[in-house]
Amino acid sequence: MKTALITGASRGIGTACAIALAKSGFNIVLNFNNSEEKALNLKKIIEDNYTVAVLCVKADVADKAQVDDMVDKALAEFNSIDVLVNNAGVSLLKLFTDTTVEEWNTIISTNLTSVYNCCHSVLSNMIRNHSGSIINISSMWGQVGASCEVAYSASKAGVIGLTKALAKEVAPSNIRVNCVAPGVIMTDMMSSFTEEEIELLKEDIPMGEIGTAKNVADTVAFLASDRAQYITGQVIGVNGGMVV
Repeated sequence: MKTALITGASRGIGTACAIALAKSGFNIVLNFNNSEEKALNLKKIIEDNYTVAVLCVKADVADKAQVDDMVDKALAEFNSIDVLVNNAGVSLLKLFTDTTVEEWNTIISTNLTSVYNCCHSVLSNMIRNHSGSIINISSMWGQVGASCEVAYSASKAGVIGLTKALAKEVAPSNIRVNCVAPGVIMTDMMSSFTEEEIELLKEDIPMGEIGTAKNVADTVAFLASDRAQYITGQVIGVNGGMVV
């Protein structure tokens, strides 16, 4: 049985990805940093509903040493990591001129450096197995940029660049690297928006609806599957037509 590691798995898109991949028959490694209770609850939900094993591992994915330790624990438990979903991330809605160096560094380290950390840690196992799928979660703002989200947009654009370059580098080892770029998705990141603001957002979306975490997770599950065996280096938008 294959194994999938999902970072930031305790909520939102990460939780939906863990469930979708468990449904597809993967053993699951749930990464969390602060939300241990949510991760343990998710572990129970998955184990109660699917015939897979689940391991919860605490790690700050912005810290390479913690990531290396997490991957070692996953390999000790399951022997291989066949799918990596780099989902962990944070947002910042703020004027660029008001963004502090500390805030910039936090966004870049959490959203971009974490992808380096996790990819770097799992690749030796994937290369040895001559197989693997890495799926990075970016954002439509990484594709086109967003006013008052310069740090976030820059970090997510970096994820896209990393995806495309790494895909070329590891393709000879039969490892695929792809990117999912969600649009407006109803997650905790939307908690600060009023109902009026959400309705205004819907007007900007050609399909007229806010996306769900499951919409993103279904795309991730496809990219993790053998049905996507000839797809690599791609950025797939899940945005209801907001960015085309």
